[in-house]
Amino acid sequence: METMINDETLQKVAEIVGSEEAVQVVDVLKGVNEITDDEIASKTAIRLNSVRKILYKLYDHSLVALRRSRDQHTGWFIFHWRLQPDQLDGFIQNQKKRVLEKLETRLGYEKDHDFYHCGTQECEKIPFEEAMELIFRCPTCNKPLMHLDNSVFIETLRLKVDELRTELSE
Repeated sequence: METMINDETLQKVAEIVGSEEAVQVVDVLKGVNEITDDEIASKTAIRLNSVRKILYKLYDHSLVALRRSRDQHTGWFIFHWRLQPDQLDGFIQNQKKRVLEKLETRLGYEKDHDFYHCGTQECEKIPFEEAMELIFRCPTCNKPLMHLDNSVFIETLRLKVDELRTELSE
């Protein structure tokens, strides 16, 4: 599957990995070949520690690479960072796989349980075993619990699971 690597995709990935600050860091990285964490911090006005945390999160997902050099005067290491847009497809695929696993687990749970609900929107649905222990009374509002037909939800989950499986097999 070919993913278009554009600003919007990079921004969404930065949001997933970090926060609004991560989006700012990625914006700075997009405009340069290589840059130090100090330079990123000064361009974004984000604290250096936060910049480094964001960069290491991006590095953990192989979305940025680094080159290390030694400062001649202090002897300290200087890290030079750059984006690796060619790794974006792999990151997106891995995220889709994680979502697929969670959806498959939830689908199995929904299929394997009967649920009861009181009809109040703020209250949670309750599996049969727990409803029985509660003598079919809602633990939140004390209304009687009625059987909940979750077949529409199961079908929606199944469709999403099929859609992700198709995307991942392309």
